[in-house]
Amino acid sequence: MKSLVLFLILMFLGACSSDEQKGRTEAESLFKEAQSLIKAERYILANEKLNQIKTQHPYSYYATPSELLQAEVLFKQESYVESAASFILFRDFHPKHEKIPYVIFMIGESYFNQLPTTIDRDLDSAVEAIKYYEEVIAKYPDSKYVKDAKGKIGDCKKMLRQKELYIADFYFKTKVYQGARYWYEEILANNPKQKDKQHSMFRIVASSAEMKDYKGCINFGEKFTPEIEKEYKDELQSILKQCLKKLNSK
Repeated sequence: MKSLVLFLILMFLGACSSDEQKGRTEAESLFKEAQSLIKAERYILANEKLNQIKTQHPYSYYATPSELLQAEVLFKQESYVESAASFILFRDFHPKHEKIPYVIFMIGESYFNQLPTTIDRDLDSAVEAIKYYEEVIAKYPDSKYVKDAKGKIGDCKKMLRQKELYIADFYFKTKVYQGARYWYEEILANNPKQKDKQHSMFRIVASSAEMKDYKGCINFGEKFTPEIEKEYKDELQSILKQCLKKLNSK
Protein backbone atom coordinates (compact mmCIF):
# COMPACT_ATOMS: atom_id res chain seq x y z
CA MET A 1 0.00 0.00 0.00
CA LYS A 2 2.83 2.40 0.93
CA SER A 3 4.57 1.76 -2.37
CA LEU A 4 1.35 2.51 -4.26
CA VAL A 5 0.92 5.82 -2.39
CA LEU A 6 4.56 6.76 -3.12
CA PHE A 7 4.06 5.90 -6.80
CA LEU A 8 0.95 8.09 -7.00
CA ILE A 9 2.78 11.00 -5.33
CA LEU A 10 5.68 10.75 -7.76
CA MET A 11 3.26 10.58 -10.67
CA PHE A 12 1.48 13.69 -9.38
CA LEU A 13 4.73 15.62 -8.97
CA GLY A 14 5.85 14.56 -12.43
CA ALA A 15 2.58 15.71 -13.89
CA CYS A 16 2.87 19.09 -12.13
CA SER A 17 6.41 19.50 -13.40
CA SER A 18 5.27 18.63 -16.90
CA ASP A 19 2.38 21.08 -16.68
CA GLU A 20 4.80 23.85 -15.69
CA GLN A 21 6.61 23.39 -18.99
CA LYS A 22 3.43 23.50 -21.06
CA GLY A 23 2.26 26.73 -22.58
CA ARG A 24 -0.59 27.86 -24.73
CA THR A 25 1.76 27.82 -27.72
CA GLU A 26 4.83 25.85 -28.68
CA ALA A 27 6.95 29.02 -28.33
CA GLU A 28 5.74 29.52 -24.76
CA SER A 29 6.46 25.89 -23.91
CA LEU A 30 9.99 26.18 -25.31
CA PHE A 31 10.55 29.40 -23.38
CA LYS A 32 9.43 27.83 -20.10
CA GLU A 33 11.61 24.80 -20.76
CA ALA A 34 14.58 27.12 -21.34
CA GLN A 35 13.91 28.96 -18.08
CA SER A 36 13.81 25.67 -16.15
CA LEU A 37 17.03 24.50 -17.78
CA ILE A 38 18.74 27.78 -16.89
CA LYS A 39 17.72 27.37 -13.25
CA ALA A 40 19.29 23.92 -13.37
CA GLU A 41 22.43 25.48 -14.97
CA ARG A 42 21.95 23.37 -18.09
CA TYR A 43 22.87 26.26 -20.33
CA ILE A 44 23.64 24.40 -23.57
CA LEU A 45 20.22 22.74 -23.63
CA ALA A 46 18.56 26.01 -22.66
CA ASN A 47 20.26 27.75 -25.57
CA GLU A 48 19.01 25.07 -27.93
CA LYS A 49 15.42 25.75 -26.82
CA LEU A 50 15.90 29.49 -27.28
CA ASN A 51 17.36 28.95 -30.75
CA GLN A 52 14.27 26.93 -31.63
CA ILE A 53 12.10 29.90 -30.75
CA LYS A 54 14.22 32.20 -32.90
CA THR A 55 14.21 29.92 -35.92
CA GLN A 56 10.76 28.34 -35.70
CA HIS A 57 8.77 31.16 -34.08
CA PRO A 58 10.54 34.41 -35.05
CA TYR A 59 7.32 36.49 -34.83
CA SER A 60 5.99 35.09 -31.58
CA TYR A 61 5.70 37.07 -28.34
CA TYR A 62 8.60 35.02 -26.92
CA ALA A 63 11.07 35.82 -29.71
CA THR A 64 12.28 39.07 -28.11
CA PRO A 65 12.50 37.72 -24.52
CA SER A 66 14.44 34.78 -25.94
CA GLU A 67 17.08 37.11 -27.38
CA LEU A 68 17.55 38.73 -23.98
CA LEU A 69 17.64 35.38 -22.23
CA GLN A 70 20.34 34.16 -24.61
CA ALA A 71 22.51 37.14 -23.70
CA GLU A 72 21.98 36.33 -20.01
CA VAL A 73 22.92 32.69 -20.63
CA LEU A 74 26.19 33.77 -22.23
CA PHE A 75 26.90 35.97 -19.21
CA LYS A 76 26.15 33.10 -16.81
CA GLN A 77 28.53 30.91 -18.83
CA GLU A 78 31.20 33.60 -18.31
CA SER A 79 31.43 34.13 -22.07
CA TYR A 80 31.73 37.86 -21.49
CA VAL A 81 32.92 38.88 -24.97
CA GLU A 82 29.93 37.12 -26.50
CA SER A 83 27.48 38.37 -23.87
CA ALA A 84 28.58 41.99 -24.47
CA ALA A 85 27.99 41.56 -28.20
CA SER A 86 24.62 39.92 -27.57
CA PHE A 87 23.39 42.63 -25.19
CA ILE A 88 24.57 45.33 -27.63
CA LEU A 89 22.69 43.63 -30.44
CA PHE A 90 19.55 43.50 -28.30
CA ARG A 91 19.86 47.21 -27.48
CA ASP A 92 20.33 48.12 -31.14
CA PHE A 93 17.31 46.10 -32.30
CA HIS A 94 15.02 46.99 -29.38
CA PRO A 95 15.98 50.55 -28.32
CA LYS A 96 12.59 51.23 -26.69
CA HIS A 97 12.33 47.97 -24.76
CA GLU A 98 11.37 48.40 -21.10
CA LYS A 99 14.52 46.59 -19.96
CA ILE A 100 16.99 48.80 -21.83
CA PRO A 101 18.47 50.29 -18.61
CA TYR A 102 19.22 46.73 -17.46
CA VAL A 103 20.60 45.80 -20.89
CA ILE A 104 23.01 48.75 -20.98
CA PHE A 105 24.12 47.99 -17.43
CA MET A 106 24.75 44.37 -18.42
CA ILE A 107 26.88 45.52 -21.37
CA GLY A 108 28.99 47.36 -18.81
CA GLU A 109 29.06 44.28 -16.60
CA SER A 110 30.18 42.12 -19.51
CA TYR A 111 33.14 44.42 -20.15
CA PHE A 112 33.86 44.81 -16.43
CA ASN A 113 34.16 41.05 -16.08
CA GLN A 114 36.77 41.00 -18.84
CA LEU A 115 39.15 43.09 -16.72
CA PRO A 116 42.51 41.41 -16.11
CA THR A 117 43.73 40.74 -12.59
CA THR A 118 46.91 42.79 -13.11
CA ILE A 119 47.40 46.31 -14.49
CA ASP A 120 50.24 45.36 -16.84
CA ARG A 121 47.72 43.85 -19.27
CA ASP A 122 45.27 45.42 -21.74
CA LEU A 123 42.66 47.59 -20.00
CA ASP A 124 40.50 48.48 -23.01
CA SER A 125 37.60 46.67 -21.36
CA ALA A 126 37.76 49.16 -18.47
CA VAL A 127 37.26 52.05 -20.91
CA GLU A 128 34.30 50.26 -22.52
CA ALA A 129 32.77 49.39 -19.14
CA ILE A 130 32.97 53.05 -18.04
CA LYS A 131 31.28 54.14 -21.26
CA TYR A 132 28.21 51.95 -20.71
CA TYR A 133 28.00 52.55 -16.96
CA GLU A 134 28.05 56.30 -17.65
CA GLU A 135 25.32 55.83 -20.24
CA VAL A 136 23.09 54.21 -17.62
CA ILE A 137 23.75 57.05 -15.18
CA ALA A 138 23.16 59.78 -17.78
CA LYS A 139 20.05 58.35 -19.45
CA TYR A 140 18.41 56.54 -16.54
CA PRO A 141 19.44 58.41 -13.36
CA ASP A 142 16.52 56.96 -11.38
CA SER A 143 17.22 53.33 -12.26
CA LYS A 144 18.31 50.83 -9.62
CA TYR A 145 21.54 50.22 -11.53
CA VAL A 146 23.03 53.69 -10.95
CA LYS A 147 24.61 52.94 -7.56
CA ASP A 148 26.39 49.82 -8.81
CA ALA A 149 27.42 51.59 -12.01
CA LYS A 150 29.07 54.43 -10.05
CA GLY A 151 30.96 51.95 -7.88
CA LYS A 152 32.22 50.02 -10.89
CA ILE A 153 33.29 53.24 -12.64
CA GLY A 154 35.40 54.04 -9.59
CA ASP A 155 37.03 50.60 -9.76
CA CYS A 156 37.75 50.96 -13.48
CA LYS A 157 39.22 54.45 -13.14
CA LYS A 158 41.44 53.29 -10.29
CA MET A 159 42.89 50.56 -12.50
CA LEU A 160 43.40 53.00 -15.37
CA ARG A 161 45.22 55.45 -13.08
CA GLN A 162 47.44 52.66 -11.82
CA LYS A 163 48.15 51.62 -15.41
CA GLU A 164 49.17 55.16 -16.38
CA LEU A 165 51.57 55.33 -13.45
CA TYR A 166 52.91 51.87 -14.29
CA ILE A 167 53.64 52.96 -17.88
CA ALA A 168 55.23 56.25 -16.80
CA ASP A 169 57.46 54.53 -14.25
CA PHE A 170 58.41 51.85 -16.78
CA TYR A 171 59.54 54.49 -19.28
CA PHE A 172 61.49 56.34 -16.58
CA LYS A 173 63.25 53.18 -15.38
CA THR A 174 64.15 52.23 -18.95
CA LYS A 175 65.46 55.77 -19.57
CA VAL A 176 62.85 56.66 -22.20
CA TYR A 177 62.47 60.04 -20.57
CA GLN A 178 60.38 61.76 -23.23
CA GLY A 179 57.76 59.03 -22.99
CA ALA A 180 57.95 59.11 -19.20
CA ARG A 181 57.38 62.88 -19.07
CA TYR A 182 54.41 62.60 -21.41
CA TRP A 183 52.72 60.00 -19.19
CA TYR A 184 53.45 61.87 -15.96
CA GLU A 185 51.85 64.96 -17.51
CA GLU A 186 48.84 62.86 -18.46
CA ILE A 187 48.54 61.69 -14.86
CA LEU A 188 48.58 65.29 -13.61
CA ALA A 189 45.91 66.25 -16.15
CA ASN A 190 43.61 63.50 -14.89
CA ASN A 191 43.33 64.76 -11.28
CA PRO A 192 45.48 62.14 -9.53
CA LYS A 193 45.54 61.36 -5.84
CA GLN A 194 48.01 63.45 -3.85
CA LYS A 195 50.68 60.73 -3.65
CA ASP A 196 50.63 60.12 -7.43
CA LYS A 197 50.57 63.88 -8.06
CA GLN A 198 53.73 64.47 -5.99
CA HIS A 199 55.51 61.55 -7.62
CA SER A 200 54.54 62.72 -11.11
CA MET A 201 55.59 66.34 -10.57
CA PHE A 202 59.01 65.29 -9.33
CA ARG A 203 59.50 62.82 -12.18
CA ILE A 204 58.52 65.43 -14.81
CA VAL A 205 61.33 67.68 -13.58
CA ALA A 206 63.74 64.74 -13.34
CA SER A 207 62.81 63.52 -16.86
CA SER A 208 63.35 67.01 -18.29
CA ALA A 209 66.80 67.13 -16.72
CA GLU A 210 67.70 63.69 -18.11
CA MET A 211 66.49 64.82 -21.57
CA LYS A 212 68.82 67.85 -21.28
CA ASP A 213 65.75 70.04 -21.61
CA TYR A 214 67.15 72.39 -18.98
CA LYS A 215 64.74 75.20 -19.74
CA GLY A 216 61.80 72.82 -19.38
CA CYS A 217 63.32 71.46 -16.18
CA ILE A 218 63.47 74.95 -14.66
CA ASN A 219 59.99 75.95 -15.88
CA PHE A 220 58.38 72.79 -14.50
CA GLY A 221 60.40 73.06 -11.29
CA GLU A 222 59.30 76.63 -10.64
CA LYS A 223 55.71 75.70 -11.39
CA PHE A 224 55.69 72.68 -9.05
CA THR A 225 57.83 74.02 -6.19
CA PRO A 226 54.94 75.70 -4.31
CA GLU A 227 53.01 72.39 -4.33
CA ILE A 228 55.82 69.91 -3.79
CA GLU A 229 55.98 68.23 -0.39
CA LYS A 230 59.02 67.88 1.87
CA GLU A 231 59.66 64.30 0.75
CA TYR A 232 60.64 65.54 -2.73
CA LYS A 233 61.62 69.16 -2.10
CA ASP A 234 65.37 68.78 -1.37
CA GLU A 235 66.03 66.50 -4.32
CA LEU A 236 63.90 68.70 -6.59
CA GLN A 237 65.92 71.79 -5.61
CA SER A 238 69.14 69.89 -6.30
CA ILE A 239 67.94 68.99 -9.83
CA LEU A 240 66.86 72.59 -10.46
CA LYS A 241 70.30 73.91 -9.48
CA GLN A 242 71.96 71.47 -11.87
CA CYS A 243 69.61 72.47 -14.69
CA LEU A 244 70.21 76.17 -14.06
CA LYS A 245 73.99 75.60 -14.02
CA LYS A 246 73.85 73.62 -17.29
CA LEU A 247 71.63 76.26 -18.93
CA ASN A 248 73.96 79.12 -17.91
CA SER A 249 77.03 77.25 -19.14
CA LYS A 250 75.69 77.04 -22.68
